[in-house]
Amino acid sequence: MKKYINKILFLLTFSALIVGCEKDDIVVINEDFTTAVSLSSDNIVLEEANEGAEALKVTWTQPDFGYNAAAEYNVLFDISGGDFTSPETVSAGSALEKSFNTEDLNKILLNLGAEPDDATQLEVKIDIIMSKQYRRASDVSSLTATAYSGVLDLTTTWGVVGSATPNGWGDGPDTPFFKTSEPGINVAYINMVDGEWKIRQDNDWTLNYGSSDGVNLVEGGDNIAVTAGTYKITFDEDKLTYAIEAYSWGLVGSATPNGWDGPDVPLMYDSCSDTWKAVVKLNEGVWKIRQNNDWAVNLGSDGADGNLQANGGDIPVTLGYYQIVVDFNASTYTIEKTDIWGVVGSGYNDWGATPDFPFTPDYCNEGIYHAYGVPILDGEIKFRTNNDWGNNYGDFELDNILDQVDDNNIPSVAGTYDIMLDFTNPSVPTYTMTKK
Repeated sequence: MKKYINKILFLLTFSALIVGCEKDDIVVINEDFTTAVSLSSDNIVLEEANEGAEALKVTWTQPDFGYNAAAEYNVLFDISGGDFTSPETVSAGSALEKSFNTEDLNKILLNLGAEPDDATQLEVKIDIIMSKQYRRASDVSSLTATAYSGVLDLTTTWGVVGSATPNGWGDGPDTPFFKTSEPGINVAYINMVDGEWKIRQDNDWTLNYGSSDGVNLVEGGDNIAVTAGTYKITFDEDKLTYAIEAYSWGLVGSATPNGWDGPDVPLMYDSCSDTWKAVVKLNEGVWKIRQNNDWAVNLGSDGADGNLQANGGDIPVTLGYYQIVVDFNASTYTIEKTDIWGVVGSGYNDWGATPDFPFTPDYCNEGIYHAYGVPILDGEIKFRTNNDWGNNYGDFELDNILDQVDDNNIPSVAGTYDIMLDFTNPSVPTYTMTKK
């Protein structure tokens, strides 16, 4: 029966070709078409130093369809034993080959759950797409590939402390400075309130710097006054100078919560990849990137193809929850659907009468999520994704271990809290709530 159904699908899909033939032309469709796949290497050790260079080329033969068919192809990757139920899929269009640079293949491996520096058995096959109704996969080819972490270490021993900073005069970790491509030049990105600040080393007062002239730093010098705003602080630890400027990046547009008038959805700096990221619910519409909630510097994408241009075109998007990653060094962006964790309950938003308080992923530690400065009321709370009850957690035994059993609401006491969710061990997820 399956054989006859396949014949019918072929006839329906390609009836236009048959109708267009002369009466004496005969189209013979080969139902047993396939393709032979070749890999340029079957043992690859990826290294960050080789980013930009080709790491793997996948080629395949032209299938014998029995006529001149216009097929398209996808390259599918999976970890050995994964059965391609959730593969990494890369479109190759109508070509019979696809090349993967070092960073492309590394991302595929990491997305599939491969551990950095461990040799991983990877399987590859070609998905031959004839129509929406009919497609066929090739046999599986195998290779061994070793990924690298791709995590940058831009940390320094320096930080920003003071009444103007989120953690005050040493009430918590200082806002960190990060290395730049210039030796000795460090940057910090920080939201400040009206107040004062200084620079110090190792979250300690043994070595600290202040300034009285707005440029030069002096050991043990004066506190530096600032008004509320979002800033970039550049610190030259060799020349002992600094500069501070208003600095932020954000998303704006009809698809964003505040539309074209802002305030923009803030992009947060990720020092582990030297990129800027946001998790956000977007509406059907368009969006762009701009600096300092202003149009003087704005970026769009003329082809909505992942490349950014100054004053470029609006980027269309459909309703959903997304993670957006912007690489200002390469002038590129990615946008992918994601889940956004939030705080819900009588202790925050009357069980969803308003949007949940969102968590931000810890971009340097996968599986960790933070919500800072959550205004909690007396009552109960839980944690859920995407403002929906399809996936939610509470704490039945009040032991800081998250669970999904009944009657597991978490009692809450009024105050302002920093909350962390830890899903690094998916079988025993945990949370902490720290009152500020």
